[in-house]
Amino acid sequence: MSKKLVVGLSGNLTRPSKTKAFVSHIAGEVASRAGAALSIFDIEDLGPSFPLAKKHDDLDPAARAIVEQVLGADALVVGSPTFKGSYTGLFKHFFDLLDPSSLRGKPVILAATGGGERHSLVVEHQLRPLFGFFEAQTLPTAIYASDKDFADGVLVSEAVQARARQAVAEACRVAGVPYSVVRAA
Repeated sequence: MSKKLVVGLSGNLTRPSKTKAFVSHIAGEVASRAGAALSIFDIEDLGPSFPLAKKHDDLDPAARAIVEQVLGADALVVGSPTFKGSYTGLFKHFFDLLDPSSLRGKPVILAATGGGERHSLVVEHQLRPLFGFFEAQTLPTAIYASDKDFADGVLVSEAVQARARQAVAEACRVAGVPYSVVRAA
């Protein structure tokens, strides 16, 4: 059996962000429970060739290496960028460059953060474009956390933590991690 890999992909990791913390927390849980290696990437890690790329081969070697890790992942945790940010289009562009069939059957957790009163807007506008990509390949799980669910960038809401644990358990089940490993963690 090959070593498992969990990949987290988020918006802007170059400055503190709740989405980064959320993706790192969830991806870390999946990796820990699955006994998998963990890689966390930022959309900006793809470099200057990425926005202009029309296909996978147009990317520079560093960006191609990231794409290969995403395609080779046993589970993905994708953090939607900020509601008003331009990263939503870049995320869609990233997934447009991938071969969707390579993600077939893999667990995907989509994570969004945003203002407390905008829950439905955040989920609709941030996650729907990504859901469209994943729906045909797998059954993605979406988790939302509002600003009030964090204190100093740390997830403190027990309700959101419970939803995250459920998503992690489901991702592990889909990835073929035995239930006893999930319970033990």
